[in-house]
Amino acid sequence: MQHGPAVRRRKLGEELRALRDRSGLTSGEVARIVGWHQSKISRIETGRSGVKTEDIRLLLDAYGEVVSVQQRALLEALGASAAGPAAGADTGRGRQWWHDYRGLLPQEYRDFISLEAGARAARTVELSVVPGLLQTPDYARAVTRAALGGLPEPKVDALVDVRLARQAVLRADPPLELSAVLDEAVLRRQIGGPGVMEEQLGHLVEVARLPQVRLQVLPFSVGGHLGLTGPFVIFSFPSIADLDVVVLDHLTSSLYLERKEDLDAYSAAFRTIQAHALPPRDSSDLISTIADDA
Repeated sequence: MQHGPAVRRRKLGEELRALRDRSGLTSGEVARIVGWHQSKISRIETGRSGVKTEDIRLLLDAYGEVVSVQQRALLEALGASAAGPAAGADTGRGRQWWHDYRGLLPQEYRDFISLEAGARAARTVELSVVPGLLQTPDYARAVTRAALGGLPEPKVDALVDVRLARQAVLRADPPLELSAVLDEAVLRRQIGGPGVMEEQLGHLVEVARLPQVRLQVLPFSVGGHLGLTGPFVIFSFPSIADLDVVVLDHLTSSLYLERKEDLDAYSAAFRTIQAHALPPRDSSDLISTIADDA
């Protein structure tokens, strides 16, 4: 199983090696320029070792004119998401705030947040609950209590705080572009009671008006569909398409898929599911109707 930062490190290493090749420098020559041992260059380029943002800058300075301004910004942001908790780097959308919760959040959840924070776009299919980026505080609290029964209230509150902090990516500069397809069951499942659901459904209608959010509902009338195999998220990253990754959540772990054939299969599945879903305006109308009946 691949974890988020491991995927990022390998992709980052591939990009840095490609730039070194374009610059005409050998790994030994770069090592002498930046004052490192050659083995460090090798570990970075193969993804076996994390790299700090300042080290990425040293390498890019050594590669000179072959590095564009856009590539520099992308690789520095990618390095932040690949570095893991020890690096304390900047993601491009702000400090890695989730490391403050490392005593509470498992590593896989922190990995997921780092991908979300660095992504340009996310496509998600949800069958059971409202996606975390679109949850209200009371709904998030009810979901957390149901999923982690018996958790002390201070920890529940902290997890809700994390869920709400994640939502900042939708209003960042630039914002995350979110395309979400929700099964109608998500809207009709009474999580937290009628009052909580009414507020949550109203929030969905509001957030669907954001230009960076495309929200669609897959109605019961569709019957069986590809999404029944399970929820998934596809993260896409700026400029470099093969950085994309699919995330599948399980009860005790998350699986990260990055092979081209996996990405192609899930991207095709998302397009098919999206085509069967109601258009955004009709989806908002259905959400409002269900809210009125709640």
